[in-house]
Amino acid sequence: MILTLTLNPSLDRTIEIAALARGAVIRAATARLDPGGKGVNVSRALLANRIRSRAVVPYGGHEGRRLVDLLSAEGIDMVTVPIAGTTRSNVTLAEPDGTSTKVNEPGTPLSAAELETVAEAVLGAAHDADWVVTSGSLPPGLPAGVYAGLCRRFAGAGINVAVDTSGPALPAAAAAGPALVKPNREELAEATGTAIGRLGDAIDAAEKLRAMGAGTVLASIGADGALLLQDGRIWHGECPVAEPRSTVGAGDAMLAGFLAAGARGERALVEALAWGTAAVAMPGSRMPGPADIRRDLVRVGPPDPRRPLRPGH
Repeated sequence: MILTLTLNPSLDRTIEIAALARGAVIRAATARLDPGGKGVNVSRALLANRIRSRAVVPYGGHEGRRLVDLLSAEGIDMVTVPIAGTTRSNVTLAEPDGTSTKVNEPGTPLSAAELETVAEAVLGAAHDADWVVTSGSLPPGLPAGVYAGLCRRFAGAGINVAVDTSGPALPAAAAAGPALVKPNREELAEATGTAIGRLGDAIDAAEKLRAMGAGTVLASIGADGALLLQDGRIWHGECPVAEPRSTVGAGDAMLAGFLAAGARGERALVEALAWGTAAVAMPGSRMPGPADIRRDLVRVGPPDPRRPLRPGH
């Protein structure tokens, strides 16, 4: 079973538009409201593919109750933790070529007592868990080392820990020795101070995260696929997207697919890319199910360090 923790969950409204123009009145083609937050999305992707998962979700205010209602309607196995603040709302403007413009609220602070309650909820729910995924942005006011502390605590209880976060929280968490980190290209560059223009640069940055203490690095590099560094080996994989609709949640679907396949080697990378690519073809932050996933389109092989990376996501 895979347990997920989202310290800063959200309600995600996705609006599809023909084109983004500053200062203009833009007519929406479609709009949808989904439960959001990186760990929440990992659990949603696992549920869509009939993999056992349990989500630990702090929530507060009207938006928080709506979030819990949406997750309940999807059938998510949850442990909810009420907090004093209000759950945030995010807005994504999605264009036909797959470009997404996101406006994310910062979220609500968690008190020390609330954070402790959340951590205890994870440990109480983790009795049959193989993995705990700690992911997403930190609520305002929490120090960058929060995920590092949680990683040590959960790993000390005998649970494999996967971390997917950004900013100073990522290198701090890597130094705590998680079994897995899953950065994207921008997060790799920021965490390691590496300018990433070629595949070799991304490999060098991922190696730096491993040198900090991370066990395995699964790095998404946008249109150029993903890298997996594990047990002294490096794989590079790609999967084409025929009609991109939204990148929201694609990295979360990738992580879910990797864990669902056992988190080991080439087979797990194929699954990760197939799930992540399927999510890009979905509207909003909808997660792909078995009928949407095309493993036959994935290509995995040794990386070419000289290969220039394409701009964008």
